[in-house]
Amino acid sequence: MTTESSLDTANGFQPLGLLPEQLACLDRAGYTQPTPIQAAVIPPALAGKDVLGQAQTGTGKTASFLIPFFHAWRETDHTTPQGIILVPTRELAVQVCDEAEKLSPHPDCGLLPVYGGTGMGHQLTRLKEGCDLIVGTPGRVIDHLRRGTLKLDTVRFVVLDEADRMLDIGFRPDIERILRQCPQQRQTLLLSATLPAEVLKLAERYMTDPLRINLSPEKITVDKIRQLFFTVDEDRKFPLLVKLLEREQPRQCIIFCQRKRWAEDCYRMLRNHRTRVALMHGDLAQTLRNRIMQGFRDGVIQTLVATDVVGRGIDVRNISHVINYDIPDDPENYVHRIGRTGRIGADGVAYSFITPEQGDQLTAIEGYINMQLEEDRFDDFQTTRPRIKKAEEPKSSQPVFGRRVKKYSNRL
Repeated sequence: MTTESSLDTANGFQPLGLLPEQLACLDRAGYTQPTPIQAAVIPPALAGKDVLGQAQTGTGKTASFLIPFFHAWRETDHTTPQGIILVPTRELAVQVCDEAEKLSPHPDCGLLPVYGGTGMGHQLTRLKEGCDLIVGTPGRVIDHLRRGTLKLDTVRFVVLDEADRMLDIGFRPDIERILRQCPQQRQTLLLSATLPAEVLKLAERYMTDPLRINLSPEKITVDKIRQLFFTVDEDRKFPLLVKLLEREQPRQCIIFCQRKRWAEDCYRMLRNHRTRVALMHGDLAQTLRNRIMQGFRDGVIQTLVATDVVGRGIDVRNISHVINYDIPDDPENYVHRIGRTGRIGADGVAYSFITPEQGDQLTAIEGYINMQLEEDRFDDFQTTRPRIKKAEEPKSSQPVFGRRVKKYSNRL
């Protein structure tokens, strides 16, 4: 694998060698300067090379693979697709298609999102009519391949977006089966926030001498995101949430809960305190999920209570705050959650609610991102109850919360 240094992005998209009609689309969509990942990926992709790109979410990866596809698109009878983009979630499939509609300079280029959780009828009709670019989740793509309603023998362009996430949730067998049904003579782009061994093995097996581009910063999180935490007892989380929202008055906010039931409980209580609130988790009907995400993108919904179904890949530019009502078990999920704010260089704030029993989890997050979170508090609101010690309890038996033992034990 080759290594590519970052390119100069000072002169807009014109030096990247794009077609005039593509430049016009970018201008209409408000794209004036390429992000570093766009400037690094687009030129070799235009030249037909396989690209293995690593960059954080919120850096503009979607345009970096859509633009090369539209550059290479050719007018055909549209009966079978020229390209396929695989993504981990339904919401991301819809989002990529929406972005493709804005960036496509070809009005006759047919785009189709293909995902589960919704009826097959519309997808079957569209596939029968023919389309040029499929954007789908691996599970539903496999369903169509089994039915014979989708054929990939004319595909020349393949993208694996959020590849690490797709492997995390068990899509590797489906991805490999899909790639085996694509022609060997194709261009493959793999984009990922991280490149664990499993992703690199996939690239080695199914890509041809890929150009490796790594634009992940040394610090894992976005520098412009201010990260704070509250120490709070479990039963005082919700009053703290209400107080925090009243103080911060976020433009738009995602409140992350670890379980669907917990998200539902938080949502029901929050509706009594705020308007323009919605709930998002994987058990909702897909049509409802689509309406909620569109309302959130349009700003109609201001506060979204959600599980990790929106933790990665979802691009809503106006999110000013992320609140981890429940912190995730995996520090990497923390990074992806807070990456919903601070999109493409914007400022953002992330708050995490940490119970006294979760000191070790906080320490693990701080070790992963190589920085300490700032502690916040309200002078007029007690987030934890005073801890009453038994008279016979020896001093040495104070609870240990990793590196934060002094801070936590002094406050209990």
